Amino acid sequence: MLDLTQLAKQMQGISQHLQKEAEASRQRLDVAQKLLDKAQWRQAELIKRRESLCDRMVFSPPVPVEPLHIRPAIAVPPKVHTILATDGSQIAPSHHEIAYCYLINIGRVVLHYGESRHPLLDSIPEVFYRPEDLYVSRQWGIKTEEWMGHRRTAAEAKALAELATAVRTGLKPEKTEMPMLAMVDGSLIYWVLEPLPNDARDIILSIIFAAWEEMRRCRVPLVGYLSASRSSESLSFLRLQACPYPEPDCYTHCPIAPDTVHRAYNDKTPCQIFDPLRDTTFWASVLQPGQRSPLWRSRARILDLYGAENAVYFCYVHVGPEIARIDLPAWVAEDDDMRESAFSLILAQVNKGYGYPVALAEAHNQAVVRGGDRARFFALLEQLMIKAGLPNVSTSYKEARKRGSIA
Repeated sequence: MLDLTQLAKQMQGISQHLQKEAEASRQRLDVAQKLLDKAQWRQAELIKRRESLCDRMVFSPPVPVEPLHIRPAIAVPPKVHTILATDGSQIAPSHHEIAYCYLINIGRVVLHYGESRHPLLDSIPEVFYRPEDLYVSRQWGIKTEEWMGHRRTAAEAKALAELATAVRTGLKPEKTEMPMLAMVDGSLIYWVLEPLPNDARDIILSIIFAAWEEMRRCRVPLVGYLSASRSSESLSFLRLQACPYPEPDCYTHCPIAPDTVHRAYNDKTPCQIFDPLRDTTFWASVLQPGQRSPLWRSRARILDLYGAENAVYFCYVHVGPEIARIDLPAWVAEDDDMRESAFSLILAQVNKGYGYPVALAEAHNQAVVRGGDRARFFALLEQLMIKAGLPNVSTSYKEARKRGSIA
């Protein structure tokens, strides 16, 4: 139970602290805007410096593939179109439950607009209980709970590709070119896979890339939608402009390793003059509703494993209530028609969802496993185990005690 009396004493200075932080943020924003004004005149030069000296930098700025000064307006979406989305949830394995297993539930959504067709709103659950499912990750030193999360990511991509194929092939001949969009919640850059051993990482990425290829063949553009993104990736390009040295050689000029967790919070290098300003805060100051930022090609290290056809581009879109980051694979970003169609359908989804894409919200609602669902799952499992004649079917004493209280 939370003691609000003690908590109130600790929160007395929070308003003054937030006021100071707001003023500091305004100053950082002003610095970043001035750097952008200068960088747009040196864009080609800065890109050249980034490419030639990338091995001497401790950060990896993205490459703008459009002029920094542009703010394209997003087109009005077509009346007839279809939106696909998937999201996942899970029941994690626990040694305190009646059986050591886990469940992945994938929510699926297909929404048709401008025509009288019923939507698809369902979920596909899958239970993992065999030793080869539960303990395969142990050979790489990966916990079962962590491996479950990676498998869920792959399952979301696979289910989305299956939806895209089914919907596209099910269209009448005169409607085969109908605009469609496939959406996932979150980034298409899977940073969490970077520290994994090669064999484990290849298993997950191969499933994801196979799904992306299937959507590419169906010409269904894929996007990753990030709400309230905390990234500063596009702003890191401005560090090239802020660098006071002739060449951005971090190891020679700034040996304090500015991007490591070992430095103090205030121990910053000259190019971090606007740190910790976020991309969303910056682009909110320069974009109008319905506009997007220039397109960037990410150079995150994990993308070295993606290949050129699956390189990830991104931009920021002013969707009205917020600035959203949109990730696109190369085969979408480099196709002008497909890319602009995707942006227009994203904006339509946000408007229909009152600030957040309705398809993603519904996919989450279909996928989420609530407390009652969890209880019914284990109750069903318990019935089956008892029917099979298994002895000692019960939770651990710890789990049983936590579910009740004598207070």
